[in-house]
Amino acid sequence: MDLKTATALRRLRLVSAPEAVSFLILLVCSVLKRTTDFNAVPVMGAVHGVLFVLYVIFWADAWNRTKWSFGTAALYFVLSVLPTGGFFAERKLRREAESAVIAARARKEGVVNA
Repeated sequence: MDLKTATALRRLRLVSAPEAVSFLILLVCSVLKRTTDFNAVPVMGAVHGVLFVLYVIFWADAWNRTKWSFGTAALYFVLSVLPTGGFFAERKLRREAESAVIAARARKEGVVNA
């Protein structure tokens, strides 16, 4: 895995958890808006919108660089629209990056011909 691919995966991983947190906070704010006089939906909506757009941009970049199959790319996109999906995406991306580093080290040391 080259540096640009690793960076693309890292960016996607780093934005996935905050995007999931902002989605959950936005859901709480929506409930509070309808049950109390507290209205933070415009602020949290904007925050979540920016994080979601960043996630989609980083997702597209990671898909392009890693050459994921359509199913893998679709999984990461679906995880972005589920309330807690970003947490699962972050964990899965971390594992993928770790296994790629292990494979790269093995290739470098001549252990594997991959």
